[in-house]
Amino acid sequence: MIDAKGALGRCDVLFLTFDSLRLDVAQEAFRRGEIPNFARLLPPEGWEARHTPGSFTYAAHQAFFAGFLPTPATPGRHERLFALSFPGSLTSGPRTCLFEAPDIVSGFAAAGYRTLCIGGVGFFNQQTPVARVLPGLFQESFWSPALGVADPQSARNQFALAAEILARSSPDQRVFLFMNLSATHEPTRIHLPGAAEDSPETQRAALRDLDAAFGVFWASARRRPWLHVLCADHGECFGEEGWSGHRVGRPEVWMVPYAEGIHEAEDSEI
Repeated sequence: MIDAKGALGRCDVLFLTFDSLRLDVAQEAFRRGEIPNFARLLPPEGWEARHTPGSFTYAAHQAFFAGFLPTPATPGRHERLFALSFPGSLTSGPRTCLFEAPDIVSGFAAAGYRTLCIGGVGFFNQQTPVARVLPGLFQESFWSPALGVADPQSARNQFALAAEILARSSPDQRVFLFMNLSATHEPTRIHLPGAAEDSPETQRAALRDLDAAFGVFWASARRRPWLHVLCADHGECFGEEGWSGHRVGRPEVWMVPYAEGIHEAEDSEI
């Protein structure tokens, strides 16, 4: 585990959730060398297998923002990266970034961070009361149909917006940038020409689109110091034993890819 407490105030925070991305799909893309830009932020062996706290977007993100990121898929008590102070907590430790706050977004804001949300799927579209709950945690929230699941260019649009926002941000202003990446949520077939239905292959194609868009964003973002968290909120079934979608108790849904790390600022001339 990285030292999140030591990074507070020194590093910006980049929190990317790949909506519905399966662990096996993510790892296969890594193994094939299809995600070279994300691979820069992964360990040599690729994605870590973890258990998500929720089987659908809203539940998982409520848990994430309460400090419960996906849990390592090994027995034992695991120290958490972020946590909120409450009696009886057994999983915060010396490297945990601990907040006296109702959610980690408010905690980072109180610590002087500019909190930014670039939404993707419907729970972030701000079109209904429930879809305003999660983005409402942030000082600034952004969504448009161009960022949503139905736009085949959503990956490019989301990371272009993120780059634009950062370009207008002072390097001395710490930022907490959260992005819910919509491309890996159904319908992923729009990311693979000729595909008639969603499948692990179409989701991998969506992940490739995200990687290409992230590479453009990262070319400038890497000049800032980052604590990064990359993970899926949940996985997806593609017909295994008759199961499709998520919000069900299948391993394809509960096992998710995860990565965390600290990136030191790179020279602007590199």
